[in-house]
Amino acid sequence: MKLTAALLAVSTLSAQQLPSADRQLARDIFQQLIETNTTDSVGSVTAAAQAMRQRLLTAGFAADDLKLLGPNDRKMNLVARYHGKPGSALKPILVICHLDVVEAKREDWTTDPFKFVEKDGYFYGRGTEDIKQADAGLVTAFIRMKREGYVPDRDIVLALTADEEGGKSNGVDWLEKNQPELMRAEFVINPDSGGVSAEKGKPVEFDVEATEKTYADYRLTAINKGGHSSLPTPDNAIYHVTDALGRIEKTPFPIELNAVTRGYFEQMSKIKTGQVAEDMQAILATPMPAAALARLTQTPVYNSTLRTTCIATMMTAGHAPNALPQKAQANVNCRILPGHSPEEVRKELIRIAADPAVTIQFVTDAGMVLDKGADRTSAPPPPVNGTVQGALEQVVKELWPGLPIVPIMEPGASDSIYTMAAGVPSYGLNGFQIDSDDIRYHGKDERLGVESFYKGVQFTYLYLKALTRGQ
Repeated sequence: MKLTAALLAVSTLSAQQLPSADRQLARDIFQQLIETNTTDSVGSVTAAAQAMRQRLLTAGFAADDLKLLGPNDRKMNLVARYHGKPGSALKPILVICHLDVVEAKREDWTTDPFKFVEKDGYFYGRGTEDIKQADAGLVTAFIRMKREGYVPDRDIVLALTADEEGGKSNGVDWLEKNQPELMRAEFVINPDSGGVSAEKGKPVEFDVEATEKTYADYRLTAINKGGHSSLPTPDNAIYHVTDALGRIEKTPFPIELNAVTRGYFEQMSKIKTGQVAEDMQAILATPMPAAALARLTQTPVYNSTLRTTCIATMMTAGHAPNALPQKAQANVNCRILPGHSPEEVRKELIRIAADPAVTIQFVTDAGMVLDKGADRTSAPPPPVNGTVQGALEQVVKELWPGLPIVPIMEPGASDSIYTMAAGVPSYGLNGFQIDSDDIRYHGKDERLGVESFYKGVQFTYLYLKALTRGQ
């Protein structure tokens, strides 16, 4: 018994530790990706895709299995195929992960957002949380498996793509429409959701995306004849828009639970303690207690799980400091609960704004401004997949013994919307740990814990192998 326990302890320890050579490899790839600017405004996804292609070529992958494809010279996607057992009748596994990042201004940051900086136990840089750490982990895993001569039971296809964070050339959408044969798979793994949620450095749960919200932008516009600023009038375009935004801010959308979010709060009520746990259990009742809802919705992640959220994100107005504004515009970004469409929400925003002087239009992902929103809603949750779930339970037990696996609704949105629309079940998960009170993606001084990165890289490698049961 003692010998068995000792062997198990050594096995678990080795599973948790990323070998030193692979730590350096993963770090080098991570740095290369962070320091390759992939923003929509001035960056190049192609440069990052080419760099990852070269690393895989050097590792021994055939050029024919590393395809650079896309609509223009800045938005090329890399599709890499790791061949499985010859003659396998199993459909491939598709892993999607975007290379682009959201915009970042140097003057807003403590460090240069496009320089890879390690300090105080963290890696800093735009994309360290969203989601170049996963890109680095996936490329590292492909290289490690190739070096070992690992043969999976089926092909693994990795698509590193453009414009998930905005722009006119979403890579997953483009590939599904233009190269669908490359995207055929039994299921999709998307690391751009889920993950290890922690509190003060202690892992609390392993989140798996089971459904997600719909992303939508709306443009609010007020137009006025303007005039001299010495002759002010209450009919001011800026005030029309800001008053409408104020009403939107103060009129939250209704509370709703669906099968996934109900399951989430039910499981979390067993993980949390004290008043939070009591409130989570209480809102499962009908009617939901107002006091419990009021407390829970003070926490942004719980609020966004319970309702559609709409928030003002950008504003432009006026043409001169000494003139009344002739036009004022604002962008309102919404994350819409499953079962509701962007057009439904646009009509609700019009009702809330309650000002005929303010027009509210829908803005497509490509930046087109339309008088009517899309009618689509989020796809229903995919069925539980035994391979996905079994492999996850195995690796989580190795790396985080006893950590509960919790289904979540992604409060934002991801590229899974395109693969789900193509009829391929898609699951959002990754092994990178982030504290719930230190979520910085899209924000200032984005960072990821150094050891969280290395453990997440190890998870990626172990999980791909557990999924494919190779020899």
